[in-house]
This record gives sequence, C-alpha cells and structure tokens, in this order.
Amino acid sequence: MAEASLRDITTALPASAPSAASDAADQQPKKFPKGVVLGKDGKPCRSCTSFAAWATQAKDQTKKDAVPGSRAVSTAAVASGPPADCPPDVETLGRSTWTLLHSIAASYPETPSQTQRSDLLSFVGLFSKLYPCWVCAEDFQGYMARQKPQVNSRDDFSQWLCRAHNDVNKKLGKPQFDCSRWDERWRTGWKDGRCD
Repeated sequence: MAEASLRDITTALPASAPSAASDAADQQPKKFPKGVVLGKDGKPCRSCTSFAAWATQAKDQTKKDAVPGSRAVSTAAVASGPPADCPPDVETLGRSTWTLLHSIAASYPETPSQTQRSDLLSFVGLFSKLYPCWVCAEDFQGYMARQKPQVNSRDDFSQWLCRAHNDVNKKLGKPQFDCSRWDERWRTGWKDGRCD
C-alpha cells in the first residue's frame, strides 16, 4: 500500500455531463474529505476508506436524505469505528485480515507437504487479487513481487508474513512488531500466561 494511498488521499470525482442549465460551479469535480479513497469505478470505496473519512463524506448526503426518526452518526461512533452490523472500513478489514493470515500461519505445518506448500502459494496469490481494498491488494501484490512468499515451513511462512505486516505498519506510521515474538503472539500465547 502506498503510504499516501491510505492516509492522505483527497480525491475528486468528475462531475456528470452538465446540462444546459448548469453553471460553472456544477462542472467542478466533487470534492471528498481527506482520506476518502476512490474505487476503480470512480466512486468512494468503503473497504478502502476509514470509517471516520467515510462518515464525513456521507454526512452531508445523510442530512439531505434523512428519514424522520433516523439517527445520525455520532462523533463517538466515528471515533470507535463502524458498528458491528455495518460493512467493515479499511481499518476493521485490515485487523481482521491480519488476524486470519497470522492464524493460518500458526496452523500451517512445521514440515508441509508439496501439496500444502502449493496450496498456500495459491491461496496467498488469490488473496492478493481478491482483497476488497484494491489499494491494499495492489500493495500486497507489490510486496510479493519483491519478497516471494516463503512456504517451506511454519517458521518460514510466519516470518515472511510478519515482515509483510511490518512493511504495511511502517507505511501507516504504526510500530513495528518484533518478529522474534511472532510465535508467542499468534500461536502459543505470551509467556506471562495472560492468554491462558
């Protein structure tokens, strides 16, 4: 994921063809709040955008289309992310995805068969093409092109995945995880017993 693609994108969507009655202001591109990522179709991409940015861009439209008795999105709700029964934003999707991928790595055999290695390579390749956030998907594909997935053992795959996760964390300005502690975090639990 390009750093600017996820944190600092302010985008514009071309206006539809103006009618004869349109003035110059109507012909200006529609502005979206900082952080809203457009999909390849030119529309805001919900799974590529944080809930806060999505709620900001939807706020004006919601006011226009409000049904009497409906509730508006509160500032507290925006800060905590989307409600559990709403489509995931980029942050919720990312956390859930990393949990799934690291859990797959934790259950991967120490000594996988050729079929298991092939299956994992196929999965990772397809995953990178099907991921709902296209910006994230392209970034992961780029990472895989630079750093081929290592699938010869659980340790090889878990360390490759940890480095991939840290690559994303670095781009997002998040702390790097100590990959020597991967096993404790994702497979066995912390040595202090808090997971027992």
